[in-house]
Amino acid sequence: MNRLLWEPIVRAALLEDLGRAGDITSDATIPADRQATAAVMARADGVIAGLDISLAAFTLFDARVVVASHRVDGDRVRKGDCIATVSGSARSLLTAERTCLNLLGHLSGIATTTRSVVDVVSPHGATVVDTRKTTPGLRALEKYAVKCGGGSNHRFGLDDAVLIKDNHVAVAGGITAAVQAARTHAGHLVKIEVEVDGLDQLDEALTLNVDVIMLDNFSLDLMREGVRRAKGRALLEASGGIRPDTAEAIAATGVDLLSLGWLTHSSPNLDVALDIVI
Repeated sequence: MNRLLWEPIVRAALLEDLGRAGDITSDATIPADRQATAAVMARADGVIAGLDISLAAFTLFDARVVVASHRVDGDRVRKGDCIATVSGSARSLLTAERTCLNLLGHLSGIATTTRSVVDVVSPHGATVVDTRKTTPGLRALEKYAVKCGGGSNHRFGLDDAVLIKDNHVAVAGGITAAVQAARTHAGHLVKIEVEVDGLDQLDEALTLNVDVIMLDNFSLDLMREGVRRAKGRALLEASGGIRPDTAEAIAATGVDLLSLGWLTHSSPNLDVALDIVI
């Protein structure tokens, strides 16, 4: 991931933590010349994401800190594994600690959940994708974490694909009217996806040669019937309250894609810690 995309986020997180006076605890209790080495440790099994991004908290705060990564993004780790080591001013290590761990734990938690879902749906040929249900300001990082876990990215924002949802259909006067208007407006490189909430809408959407059809809150039986009717004429995306424990049954219906807001809004953090070793 390009540094220009994530460095402002890490800087903002450091500034938020430093407040108006900096780390008054470390400044008061640790001599300015005290040096230390610390290990970033996994306290639970999981998948790493955003390691170099999170470790940059140390070097952005103090360019003299030396960082050594022992894993790369996408690696599985076990409880007790050393993920990285950092050496330098003890004050600097303790000041940047929380910013690093907040980012690393959050992004690795997303990657860990994503990998667990990918592992159960991939035998059925389905792809796991994220949504726009992301933390404001962290979308690029959270979607990167999904990819580290083996998932794929849905659209990043409102401007990179047409997604006609139920409210668009209601205001536009129907699926056909909405798709026709979208084709007039969108460029030739822009894909069109339509959300449907029943088999009648699915049948209508299939006549319009759209790229993707979202089956919104379909039951398993309706999904199977939708797959039978579509017969490869459009990619079918299952959506609506999908959780890690329901994903495998949904994938087994034959849909092409499962979109889970859960990945970015409900994944628990991976437990990581910074332990002073010298």
